[in-house]
Amino acid sequence: MYINNVNIGYYIIISILGLFVGELVNWMNKRLPDEKSVITRGAIKEYIKQFKPNYILMILTAIIYIAILYSFGINKSFVENLDLIKYLLLTPMLLSVFIIDYKLQIIPNRLNLTIFEMGLVFAFLYGLSDVAIAINMALGMIVGAGIFMGLTLLGGLVYGKEAMGLGDVKLMGALGLYFGLTNIIIITLLSFLIGAILSIIFLVTKIRKMDQYIAFGPFIVIATFIVIFVPYNTITMILMNIFTLGLYSKNK
Repeated sequence: MYINNVNIGYYIIISILGLFVGELVNWMNKRLPDEKSVITRGAIKEYIKQFKPNYILMILTAIIYIAILYSFGINKSFVENLDLIKYLLLTPMLLSVFIIDYKLQIIPNRLNLTIFEMGLVFAFLYGLSDVAIAINMALGMIVGAGIFMGLTLLGGLVYGKEAMGLGDVKLMGALGLYFGLTNIIIITLLSFLIGAILSIIFLVTKIRKMDQYIAFGPFIVIATFIVIFVPYNTITMILMNIFTLGLYSKNK
């Protein structure tokens, strides 16, 4: 039996893998904020002692893994499977960013550095088949970090405090290596749009107060997953309609 040209056996394997990765994310969330190691002999012994699985996170990760496999499939060559591989590897780190930043308002340097290092590896692998792709990914890193660094500096000049945390700056630079120039701009626009909508909801529902800091990392993560799963043309059409107040559709 095949689903979207992929044997159902692969979906079973990827879902089981997602369950294990989800529990790894749960462990990462407990260790990384305190700059503790995640996968060492001592860390594994400690994990076994206090083993308490997070079933919600495990199931969520498995669902995302199945969706990634459905969206990108399994192709014949290694290069054609790079998108599938990189998003499977990126997913647990994005989930960890979301949870840690939401709870603690920090994005651990180890997380950002790992995303950046893996982004460099994928940029190199893509570059072996097409140098233009590697250049585009490098530009994505520069622009992604540059936009958020500019906002941070502007916030410091105007308001006397950071508008964005440096963790957000590092995250966007690292994600730029994954998504390239055009997509990192889309992620930026989406994250600000999502952030504005959810922040208003948080304030209206009194989940957050006006003087409370609202972490921006979760908005970046949501925007990133949207870019992974929603076709580029669909996203750009929606954004154009939103930012032009519907004039874009009327002029087409």
